[in-house]
Amino acid sequence: MRVLISLSDKQGIESFAKGLVELGAELISTGNTKKYLEEFGLKVTSVSEVTKFPEILEGRVKTLHPFIHGGLLAKNTPEHRGELEGLGIKPIDMVVVNLYPFEETVAKEDVTLDLALENIDIGGPTMIRAAAKNFQNVVVLTDKRDYPKVLQELKEQGEVSFATRKGLALKAFTHTALYDSAIINYLSEGEKWNILLEDKETLRYGENPHQKGWVYKLANDNSPSLLRGRQLQGKEMSYNNYNDGNGALEALLEFSSDKATAVAVKHSTPCGIGQGGNLREAFINCKESDPLSIFGGIVALNREVDRETAEEMKDIFLEVIIAPKFSTEALEVLGKKKNLRLLEVELPETPQFTPVMKTIQGGVLVQEYDEKTISLEEMVVVAGKPLSLEEKEQALFAFKCVKHVKSNAIVVTKDFKTLGISGGQTSRIDAARQALEKAEGKGATILASDAFFPFDDVVRLAAEKGIKIIIQPGGSINDQLSIKACEELGITMVFTNVRHFKH
Repeated sequence: MRVLISLSDKQGIESFAKGLVELGAELISTGNTKKYLEEFGLKVTSVSEVTKFPEILEGRVKTLHPFIHGGLLAKNTPEHRGELEGLGIKPIDMVVVNLYPFEETVAKEDVTLDLALENIDIGGPTMIRAAAKNFQNVVVLTDKRDYPKVLQELKEQGEVSFATRKGLALKAFTHTALYDSAIINYLSEGEKWNILLEDKETLRYGENPHQKGWVYKLANDNSPSLLRGRQLQGKEMSYNNYNDGNGALEALLEFSSDKATAVAVKHSTPCGIGQGGNLREAFINCKESDPLSIFGGIVALNREVDRETAEEMKDIFLEVIIAPKFSTEALEVLGKKKNLRLLEVELPETPQFTPVMKTIQGGVLVQEYDEKTISLEEMVVVAGKPLSLEEKEQALFAFKCVKHVKSNAIVVTKDFKTLGISGGQTSRIDAARQALEKAEGKGATILASDAFFPFDDVVRLAAEKGIKIIIQPGGSINDQLSIKACEELGITMVFTNVRHFKH
């Protein structure tokens, strides 16, 4: 067995290579990898000895030679074996290769174009693709996590199974596709954007039973994601569970971990958001926003779920509960509901968000994720009395909530909990009317809008319902109408100068 090894990341290769040698393998390698393996007492043949040709152009050309690629691409047929023998080429049975660290290099702030280009691997991808094309005859390894499995199969069976070879070839082609995507994305400077989706999972159906549905992971993505979470119990996740759960997760990440926060989502829009001194209190505040709509919804929480919070949730029909952790006691309580899906998802303090993609017929709309936030200092009082620190914080809470409701959106709050939410309306006054009706009799004091008021009708309706503070982006040519109405009706109006449309 002849094994060609050429690695940028050499972690774990020494024990794997020793295991191969014990099975009688001949090792072939390039410069730095050869030196590394020899440090562990392993005998290694250099690629130059195989090709009878030196590395040239500062190492840019090492393995691009018929004595290498003939050995990789030959089929196990009499014709190919005879041709190799006539040319003095020996078959290569295994390739262990990973590539120059291009992505890590271009992620550095001071990277130059020349440095980026020098970190584009040529020989590595060529060997990987050659071996992967010929996987029936050549084993190709690009992931160190596969070393133990391959070694075990060789020891137990004397060969690597067809299924394993095929799986490794697929992983190899994925590896080079990701690599090329990174190069394209860097050199195009935004003109092109290559993405790779992986780990397809077939769902029971899509939004409706007559639609097929699937979920894919975005390769090389580090955003906080349900797809990187751990399901502890319950039925498999559905298309709607993923969609609504993502909405709950994104809304939850709007709030820091300084305060216990709970978010309830139904049909991809929040139906309740609450904060409190502890998680149980936060969930109660969230639930009381709309006790009817939370039925069959998804709840996301930013603290470990304890027994007390679990007891509050156990008697409500919920589809999914998302949290960074569940205590043993909480699992005992919620475990009695076998179909209830529990997901542990990491909630980083400074998350990296995936760009937003939306398919349209024949193309894709792409935009940056809406990470824009405002501080207390950026809030500008344009009408009414100045606000206390507590009032500013409550108004900012309301504005953070409305950011995650579909436009046109209005959210009505009091004491860090939503009392009325309305979104997806075709007119802002309709959204305001619906949100205020939901909050009727609950003592609501703050109204938040995701975009400006074109008229003063929302202000006048809010005054009738007892609203004392309105927070909105501003920016309408009719802003003065709303400001004048607030002054007249004793309402403090705050401008944020930030719009949060969510369609």
